[in-house]
Amino acid sequence: MDIKKEISLLEEELVSLRRDFHRNPELGYQEYRTSEIITNYLTQCGFDVKQVCKTGVVGLLNGKEPGRTLLLRADMDALPQEELNEVSYKSVHKGKMHACGHDGHMAMLLVAAKLLARHKDEFKGTLKVVFQPNEEEAGALDMVKAGVLEDPKVDAALALHLWTPLESGKIGLAAGPVMAANEEFELTVFGNAGHTAIPQTAIDPIVSVAAIIQAVQSIQTREVSVLDPTLIMFGQIKGGTGRNIVADQVQLGGTLRFLYKNEEKEKAELKERFERVISGICSAMRTKYKLEYIPSNPALMNDPVMTELARKSAREVLGGDGQIVSYSCMAGEDFAEFSCRVPSVFCFIGTGNSQKETDFPHHHPRFNLDEDTLVIGVDMHVRTALSYLNKM
Repeated sequence: MDIKKEISLLEEELVSLRRDFHRNPELGYQEYRTSEIITNYLTQCGFDVKQVCKTGVVGLLNGKEPGRTLLLRADMDALPQEELNEVSYKSVHKGKMHACGHDGHMAMLLVAAKLLARHKDEFKGTLKVVFQPNEEEAGALDMVKAGVLEDPKVDAALALHLWTPLESGKIGLAAGPVMAANEEFELTVFGNAGHTAIPQTAIDPIVSVAAIIQAVQSIQTREVSVLDPTLIMFGQIKGGTGRNIVADQVQLGGTLRFLYKNEEKEKAELKERFERVISGICSAMRTKYKLEYIPSNPALMNDPVMTELARKSAREVLGGDGQIVSYSCMAGEDFAEFSCRVPSVFCFIGTGNSQKETDFPHHHPRFNLDEDTLVIGVDMHVRTALSYLNKM
């Protein structure tokens, strides 16, 4: 099998798939059109296909003889964001766009699935391709609960992420923790409404919130070791109804991100510190609060053996070690739900190219992909799958 040659013959189809997904983004658990396209494509390739978790798609393909089962995963959902790129494949849905590369992930896995189906007599065991909805809000756990790791039981898993912080032509790989655990939170601070001309008759939650935002930053610099990466970030603030009205409440949303050696113990300590500061400030300023956590993901851990397997594939794809870099970051990724249950590897495919303006950060309204890097992802899927399934 001449992998590079076969991929090159499908490159136009690969780009076309990516652009179609990009043009028609769908939010988490609303990926109905996307799901239908994926289901039809896999069925035509000879996969046994079923839908899981509303819009998720799972395809099974058996090799020449029984063996192990490898799961390859791509995420499907877009973001609630207005696209600012002026390209021919710009999102047609106002307020929705693929700003994290999931359009490319789906296209890469579909083409890899087609190639592996053509050569199913060249590997043993079972290939399970999983197209997961709602990654941005931790949809992987729902798929795990629905049995995606069973029937047949998955022995190992692989996922790729197109990554603009890495230059095009590079692959990021490292064993151990490569993406942070993530706890999303919603905090509401309650006061008493009043007139801004007589603030002494009201209780102002905005002042409390301002103090909280400032004070919790000291946790990550004064209470946690610098060797334990920790980020406390606020992404949303909503409060007040008029310029001359003291608000009755302020709502905040944000994330706690961390890469800890003893994740459960130190996560509990971080959450205790976070609430201690909030409680102390609210008590001092006569406000009340409500703090809720939204189920998110643990740290993403790369299995050492699977990482070396992927590194071997990367050498073949890139022609050596020169463009393979050790990489980890504080972003969250719910593929972690798979990695904490089966030996897994998560690879970063560099797609940042300043000349093509594909170096904007993820979740930016100008986010875009260097489409020349899509073939690298397909190649990684195919080589790693064949290597794993045929390994004694």
